Amino acid sequence: MADQSLPEAGTSTRSDRADRTDRTDPADRVSQAALKEDGSGRSSGSEDAVLGEGISRRRLLGTAGATGLVLGAAGTTAGYAAQPAAAAPLSSVGAGQVMFHGKHQPGITDGLQARGHVVAFDLAAGAGRKEAAALLRRWSETARRLMAGEAATQDDTDVARDAGPSSLTVTFGFGHSFFARTGLDKQRPVALDPLPDFSSDHLDKARSNGDLWVQIGANDALVAFHALRAIQKDAGSAARVRWQMNGFNRTPGATAHPMTARNLMGQMDGTRNPKPADPDFDRRIFVPASGSADPAWMANGSYAVVRRIRMLLDDWEQLSVRAQENVIGRRKADGAPLSGGTETTAMDLEKTDAQGNYVVAVNAHARITRPDQNGGAAMLRRPFSYHDGIDADGVPDAGLLFICWQADPVRGFVPVQRKLDRGDALSQYVRHEASGLFAVPGGAAAGEYVGQRLLEG
Repeated sequence: MADQSLPEAGTSTRSDRADRTDRTDPADRVSQAALKEDGSGRSSGSEDAVLGEGISRRRLLGTAGATGLVLGAAGTTAGYAAQPAAAAPLSSVGAGQVMFHGKHQPGITDGLQARGHVVAFDLAAGAGRKEAAALLRRWSETARRLMAGEAATQDDTDVARDAGPSSLTVTFGFGHSFFARTGLDKQRPVALDPLPDFSSDHLDKARSNGDLWVQIGANDALVAFHALRAIQKDAGSAARVRWQMNGFNRTPGATAHPMTARNLMGQMDGTRNPKPADPDFDRRIFVPASGSADPAWMANGSYAVVRRIRMLLDDWEQLSVRAQENVIGRRKADGAPLSGGTETTAMDLEKTDAQGNYVVAVNAHARITRPDQNGGAAMLRRPFSYHDGIDADGVPDAGLLFICWQADPVRGFVPVQRKLDRGDALSQYVRHEASGLFAVPGGAAAGEYVGQRLLEG
């Protein structure tokens, strides 16, 4: 994929936005030089453009400073990772803007951001459907304003003053417990039933699940933190934070040319992921608008599985490079399969060496997680790495905030994780420490708030 660059763009700052009513559409500032020269009219590395007018506009607006999707925790579950979006000069990072309103919520098909926060809330004692509706209305308006590069409606902290939108996205979801708390049990999707136990689980219940879930991402740390504080303040007396986790990814423009990112194990992580150009992408990732067993309010929504996966880096780094490659099934230098070729070459699972042994071991992570080894099960992974310092034993508390999206977790995440439990070579180097499953409704139309069809239906 050819390297692309964007011209230096004017950045809309928060210092004067309160007095401005006429905003220049960032799409008008995207140079034609950033588009493919093959006559397609689509930005190179932006496969999401085919999802439709709403997504196409979102992808276009997010070109400045957006990076591509990459694989989750050294691939702790199956799926493919999208190609990285075009590299961008750091001066253009702030200009990237993602639309709040659309068919799907933001933060699902958009490129990975450099900084992220995932946070779960529980409704306060006595709060119910009415309070939840008011909260989602506040949250949606705050998200809309901040994603447009505007100040929060009230008591803005000025943390992000002078910064542009920086490809900020805010995504909202509902946990299993939310429906009983709001008297909406009959509207709870069957797909939201609790995940089964897995042998690799060492779950901290205090850092798992929750009534409400919010995912925040941006290409600037202060912009992301500003959104986090605004969301927390908006919760007011209606909800309290249950848990919060902070993550990061590679900053746009940090590499000389677009390339697959690496995880904290040093592996190229994100060679393949379901692409919006795939004919079955929507069927696998999003709940259809009709003909589904899901309730109507979940139309165009998705289910997010969130897992805090500790990487046992001290143990991993004691392995030789060759041993690490055998665990994964791919070369560390360039991500190519051990069976040969380049990063994107199809893996030959039947190839053997001179001794008759499989070149890609039977317990190699890349072999086990392939959809064709799991009845076609696949999901869209969109993770953040994390590092929370050194724990009491003197080892790094680091790993992956694994977030994957699918139309049905029972057909996506669950079968693959069960297979990983039965013999993945990577399992001795990772530990699942927290987990959550959330129903993420479709995007809000102009004038609506996220979840309105559920809460006011």
